[in-house]
Amino acid sequence: MHEIPAAFQNLLTDGRALAHLATIMPDGSPQVTPVWFDHANGRIRVNSAKGRVKARNMAEGARVALSIVDPDNAYRYLQIRGTVARVTEDGAVAHIDSLAKKYLGKDVYPWHNAKDVRAIFEIEPASVQTMG
Repeated sequence: MHEIPAAFQNLLTDGRALAHLATIMPDGSPQVTPVWFDHANGRIRVNSAKGRVKARNMAEGARVALSIVDPDNAYRYLQIRGTVARVTEDGAVAHIDSLAKKYLGKDVYPWHNAKDVRAIFEIEPASVQTMG
């Protein structure tokens, strides 16, 4: 596991910094989606409703990459490559609510859909690169 350098930790907590998540489609082509994220226990966590393209591409063991750009300086960024270490539905609704708090200042995710089955995808960093 690679740790995020201290000088870039603020990108993990800034509620304005989105991660661009790259996954691999079944045909081998790349797919990129901007996502909300947080981090816990050295892992980056993203949340998605099951059935979405990124969720289908992120089975445990899947290889992914994230690019997180400083909202105040586009030339300062963090790139993380790693694997999906864990996928769980446990606590996923509370997790998306916590991300809504981080990004929107709202206590509850405003786009909840009763039909959605949400999941948390924990990404274990294998390599970390920085610029800026």
